[in-house]
Amino acid sequence: MKKYVVIEKPVGQTPLEAIRVYQEQHQEYTDIPMSYAGRLDPMASGKLLVLIGEECKRQKKYHGLDKEYVIEVVLDIGTDTGDVLGMATHTETSSRPTEGELKDALSKVTGIAEVPYPAFSSKTVNGKPLFLYSLEGNLDSIEIPTHTEEVFSITPLKSESVPSSVLQKRISETLSLVPRSTEPSKELGADFRQDAVRESWRELFTAYPDRTYCVYTLRVACGSGTYMRTLAGRIAHVLGTKGCALSIHRTKIGKRISVAGIPLWIRKYT
Repeated sequence: MKKYVVIEKPVGQTPLEAIRVYQEQHQEYTDIPMSYAGRLDPMASGKLLVLIGEECKRQKKYHGLDKEYVIEVVLDIGTDTGDVLGMATHTETSSRPTEGELKDALSKVTGIAEVPYPAFSSKTVNGKPLFLYSLEGNLDSIEIPTHTEEVFSITPLKSESVPSSVLQKRISETLSLVPRSTEPSKELGADFRQDAVRESWRELFTAYPDRTYCVYTLRVACGSGTYMRTLAGRIAHVLGTKGCALSIHRTKIGKRISVAGIPLWIRKYT
């Protein structure tokens, strides 16, 4: 039996849902324990490393793996989750950074940084995940813990000016991929707050129907535990505005080193 498999998780699924779908499609694994090594947020897609059978007991062996992502960052719009599955807020700025300003911003967020965990994350404080504090509205009652993130490199791939109508259509289509659930465990979050989130985006685009937004496509190589939706906000902050991740796609999992300044993936799970 294989020790692991790498599956392509689509937007909208949690890692556990992606594993369940894989088992349904591969009957030989129906009754075999499977667990993911390195989660992906529901709104992220791409490579998910899944351990099989006895290998699930060796999770630590797979901790600390490096990752590569291709992300899209939209400026002048923020959300409380850092991605499109969050309550949207707008700025009055109309950001159009120069190539030099973008390069400077990316250099400032490259390297090692101590940053807070996202308010909507599974990191626990006093035995309760942060996202529950956020949903209950009492995040101010605790101190949000920090962790170390390392960004090895950020490579700009594309810059676009996207009309409000086009952006609205795309976000609506993305949100439509999030499945509905009536499970009791989803009750507090109102099933990812989908209705409220959709309404916040509708209100934003109704208020600003003629705007255009700057969207950057970036390739990011980073260490384990680096949140792309947090990084999107950090990039926008350096540029003097808000920002969120329009899309997040994981392209590589493994170990990355640099030889004479040239990055190499010495181990890659595919």
